[in-house]
Amino acid sequence: MTKPERMTKRHRVVSDDPLAWSVREKPAGAKRVFDLEERTARFGEAVIDLLKKAPRSPLRSRLIEQLVGCSSSIGANHCEADVAGSKKEFRMRISTCRKESRESKHFLRLIVRAHPLIEMEARLLWREARELNLIFAAILHRSES
Repeated sequence: MTKPERMTKRHRVVSDDPLAWSVREKPAGAKRVFDLEERTARFGEAVIDLLKKAPRSPLRSRLIEQLVGCSSSIGANHCEADVAGSKKEFRMRISTCRKESRESKHFLRLIVRAHPLIEMEARLLWREARELNLIFAAILHRSES
């Protein structure tokens, strides 16, 4: 097997780019077409990769910490929602995902102001944060029914 196809007992290495390795759980049964867990994880990873390009300063450090926190929290809360014990807990976790994705948009905007050289990449991530926000809003709306 080539390196990007390498398998472990419970995890599969997933990557289009051999330099950008990520590990995730194998899906049970058939491969899912829409994998929100994977999408939120990739979003968090992409934000981290983007922020590695921003040089540290007192101003940027605070923005970087905030952005890493909220962008990585989206996936963590989605995982928690996936195993929620009640409808109320599920809605609370999805609501948190929605808030964190909106917060990610805010901090992406601010990090571009602090470091304009990453604007094009940040714009793509802002769009992804917006799409995630809309997805979680729709999930939340459907769960109220």
